[in-house]
Amino acid sequence: MSWRDLGAGEVRPEHVGQRLKLAGWVARRRDHGGLVFIDLRDSTGVSQLVVNPERAPEAAAAAHDIRNEFVLQAEGEIAGRAPENVNPGLPTGEVELQVERLEVISRSPPLPFQLDEEGVDETLRLRYRWLDLRRERLQRNLRLRAQAVSIIRREIEAAGFVDIETPIMAKPTPEGARDFLVPTRLQQGRFFALPQSPQIYKQLLVIAGFERYYQIARCFRDEDVRADRVQELTQLDVEMAFPDREFIFELIERTFAAVWRECIEAELPVPFPHMPYAEAMLRYGSDKPDLRFGLEIEDATELTRGSQFKVFAEAPAVRFLRVPQEFSRADLATLEEFAREWGAKGLAYLVYSEDDEVRSPIAKFLSEAELAEFRSEPGSTVLFGADTPELVARVLGAVRSRLGKELGLVEEGAWRPVWITDFPMFDPDEDTGGWKANHHPFTAPTPESVAALSSDPGSAVAQAYDFVVNGTELGSGSIRIHQPEVQQQVFDLLDISQEEQRARFGFLLDALGMGAPPHGGIAPGIDRTVMLLAAEPNLRDTVAFPKNQAGIDPMTGAPSEVPQEQLVELGIRVMPQKDKP
Repeated sequence: MSWRDLGAGEVRPEHVGQRLKLAGWVARRRDHGGLVFIDLRDSTGVSQLVVNPERAPEAAAAAHDIRNEFVLQAEGEIAGRAPENVNPGLPTGEVELQVERLEVISRSPPLPFQLDEEGVDETLRLRYRWLDLRRERLQRNLRLRAQAVSIIRREIEAAGFVDIETPIMAKPTPEGARDFLVPTRLQQGRFFALPQSPQIYKQLLVIAGFERYYQIARCFRDEDVRADRVQELTQLDVEMAFPDREFIFELIERTFAAVWRECIEAELPVPFPHMPYAEAMLRYGSDKPDLRFGLEIEDATELTRGSQFKVFAEAPAVRFLRVPQEFSRADLATLEEFAREWGAKGLAYLVYSEDDEVRSPIAKFLSEAELAEFRSEPGSTVLFGADTPELVARVLGAVRSRLGKELGLVEEGAWRPVWITDFPMFDPDEDTGGWKANHHPFTAPTPESVAALSSDPGSAVAQAYDFVVNGTELGSGSIRIHQPEVQQQVFDLLDISQEEQRARFGFLLDALGMGAPPHGGIAPGIDRTVMLLAAEPNLRDTVAFPKNQAGIDPMTGAPSEVPQEQLVELGIRVMPQKDKP
């Protein structure tokens, strides 16, 4: 049996006079006093059906009862539309199907929301995700995702990389987020972990002689969900032996330039510029700077060492932003509250009015030299951060991003990729007073930093790099440690005992001691890539079946309780939850 001769979106003027069958969903029904017009939708597009009771009385009777999202099969002759009825917005807008036979294949009750309805609550959309996915926008997003992945596979395989799958149930390892644990009936009291990434496996594959490995990998991280972060993510995972960082950069640039060009007809300017981490934090207050606008942070730490304004004089770092806007007191109060949310104690300012007068409670404490340095154009505001370098960068970076959007400074339609390089090897661990890995514990220090692992770990620089586009981190990578003694030294600095090293990473240390080549790679995120391509503010709308912000699937009800006998079989007892304070 043939359900249809063409897709609904494939009918064209050259089909006029042909008798065809079409099948699809009712996108819209319009009753014009006898004549019934139906927009029939399938994956190829939309065609207009015309049901005339004089031509097809049985079809007309059936048409009067249909609603949106009924599934129909229609058969009849393709006719050209009158010139005044042509719809230039549709590829099928010059023709219509004059229905002779109409069959209702599947019915639908009244919908919980209309597919063209705006502002539908996300929980309701996710509860009826199969309906939500019929929307044109989500259809576009998922098809765009498939196209992007196809291009990525083509480019990566052309460079000689082999697609190899790695286990989904693995050993828990420290990679920055909490693991999702999987109990096992056969080994009660023991747990697998869902992989946060295939990090160790891909290293082992390269050590095993697969010099160029890649995978479109599923990763799982038990962390809070945000607009640009989900618990189940997909990444392009790339690893190679005898790595050349510039080769990795060129490979990713070429691959993603092809994705942008073929998916959205836009050009990513290549080669991407490089920016050291320290410079990014100083100029933009972020390791993922949006380069589509200026508004750079300036440093005044040395200038203010002898300042009469004690907040500046005593702060480890003083930095400022020159904002091309004269802010009111209300504006400044709002910005100060925002800065406090990011950890600031306050937000000092100098406002220069259009008549070139300065308005500020701190101006009287500043010297002529300081005022001269901070002098800005009439109708502008200078905003200050004074605290530790890390806090000042975080606060002014957040303020910069907010103002870039609010003041319309962002160059719309522009693409500004950048490589962020030379990350610190370690960050201070405020909880333990020791160190934690800035990237992950398998990242190699630069050759110049190896000695610093013993003498000054805080100064060690990692061979790590991030791929950033328009303020969004798309990928993170590094050259890995391939010497077992260096890997053990890093574990020691991270306060992982010798016993724990053997228990958790003994197999990796053994592999590194058996002819491990230098190796490294990168893992760009597929979800975030599609989020940028589709100009979606929420990453969940690039995924077919996402969880909501609470990590719950409103459609299936997952995660759900399981029968007590299954818990007993697994050797698990659920503890009563403690009341939250």
